[in-house]
Amino acid sequence: GMDVYSNILYVKEESAALSHLAHSTALNDKYRTETCCIIGNYHSLKGQHERAAQYFRRALKLNPNCLSAWTLMGHEYVELKNPPAAIEAYRRAVDVNPRDYRAWYGLGQTYELVDMPYHALYYFKRAVFLRPRDARMWNAMGHCFQAGGEAEYGLAIRCHMRALPHDKEGVSLHELAKLHARLGQRAQAAHYHRLVLERMDAEGLEGQDAVEALTYLADCYEAEGDTTAAEACLTRLLEYGAHSKESARSAMDQLRCALGSAATP
Repeated sequence: GMDVYSNILYVKEESAALSHLAHSTALNDKYRTETCCIIGNYHSLKGQHERAAQYFRRALKLNPNCLSAWTLMGHEYVELKNPPAAIEAYRRAVDVNPRDYRAWYGLGQTYELVDMPYHALYYFKRAVFLRPRDARMWNAMGHCFQAGGEAEYGLAIRCHMRALPHDKEGVSLHELAKLHARLGQRAQAAHYHRLVLERMDAEGLEGQDAVEALTYLADCYEAEGDTTAAEACLTRLLEYGAHSKESARSAMDQLRCALGSAATP
């Protein structure tokens, strides 16, 4: 129905179209569950989370079994930093339909927010069972295992590897690079940092992930004695923000000093 269409407009952040839809459905029949969900989505997109929650509550008074209203209300309570209310809403959603992966995923995220990674893990597992090709679920499980410390890094790596083929955001590449680096596995870490850079270059992206990758690779190349590659990484770092510029410049100076002393008989 129109409420599903409003979810699509919400995700695409098409505020004008969603506003038009909210107005027209309100004029036709403002006491329908569907209408309340659409108006709730409209307020949520505008960042008016209290108003949005109010409309989702109204939808649920009209139809207590409206699955999307419970799930969407859970999202609003997360935005309003009210984890107990979010958990209650998501639980009601999975009572209505235990196959709703969004509610299981929402429960996982909410328990992660309150620093309960093992509870979160249980819910992410339920979500991934329903959506085995969704990178977000696997990456979320990977983060929970990371919270368990080095002993569980192996399990975290396995989760991020499962996310990799389906990950359009590149989250798993960055996490794999970070985990292998923490475990002192330089070759694997360098491999994933290179893939992070390749992906970001291909999409014309810049950001902290690229800075971390270039910094790590510069160190690796220097340790291997490949000063040309190290210098290429540091030159690229100079193009980034102030902090990386300073550290890149000092690393470049150190590299040149090392080259100078190596050249001196």
